[in-house]
Amino acid sequence: MSRRNDLAACKIAKTLKSLNAYRLNNTRKAEIDVLFFNRCAKVGSEALLELFNKLEDFNDLTMEREGLHRPTKRQLEKHEQRELAETISEFVEGSVYIEHVNWIDFEAFDLPKPIYINLVRDPVERVISWYFYSRGAYKNAIEYRKNPDKPIKSAEWYKKDFNECVRSGDPECQYVPFSVKDFVGNFKRQTLFFCGHHDDCIPFNSPAAVQMAKEHVERDYAVVGSWEDTNITLTVFEKYIPRFFQGAKTVFEIHNNQITNRNKNKRKPKIDADVKEMIRKNFTNEYDFYYFCKQRLYKQYLAVSLKELAVMENLN
Repeated sequence: MSRRNDLAACKIAKTLKSLNAYRLNNTRKAEIDVLFFNRCAKVGSEALLELFNKLEDFNDLTMEREGLHRPTKRQLEKHEQRELAETISEFVEGSVYIEHVNWIDFEAFDLPKPIYINLVRDPVERVISWYFYSRGAYKNAIEYRKNPDKPIKSAEWYKKDFNECVRSGDPECQYVPFSVKDFVGNFKRQTLFFCGHHDDCIPFNSPAAVQMAKEHVERDYAVVGSWEDTNITLTVFEKYIPRFFQGAKTVFEIHNNQITNRNKNKRKPKIDADVKEMIRKNFTNEYDFYYFCKQRLYKQYLAVSLKELAVMENLN
């Protein structure tokens, strides 16, 4: 057992030694100094938006807010992708563009690549969050204001219990692997935001979609963070994209309450553990992608932390 532990320790030490912040930083591959945050739904993107609002003057950023008001589409046509890519490529240096939109391939349109970032969240927690968000008074008030003729949902729909919705087999709470058409829009495909607009990205919990999403993250994204690891995420943002995130941790601490409470659902009831487990079984590949992103984030964090420790040791 001792020898096995020693071998494991050596393997970990070798892995840590091989971590290189430069190789893990895709910011250097960007061809324009523009940040493209193609935010996933229900990952805490509103909190990051609020942080950007605080960093705007601090880091001399230009917030491009048009994308915040665009209607969300599951797929964009080729000409729509091109138009969006052209728009982003024309922004001035130091611009931040934020939109709920899938990954865009700028190279396919012979356009310069921006700095890609995004966030991820536990897949089951995401769909539960969306379920209650869709029933929120604020969201529905905005929708009905935009479309006054839209039919008003019943009181029973607003009061529907999630635990019972799953257990009873209600179509709204069934997350069927490889499904393409959904009973109701629920943003259950976290990988879709990283996979892109190809038809192969649409089937839910698809290994092919996950693989494409992983390739895009590994090749293009500077940072894919998570509010589940706030300090790690902000540290990596600061170290890997300093032009946009210098002072992010300090600003976050100063405005913590305002940032973390933006768009937060304070009335989400407790979901039973067995219900979460029932759902989780249908998210195997979505979890594979989620853990891939988290592991990459930890590698980036360790790479810069080990470098700083080495510098400190040399000083001593």
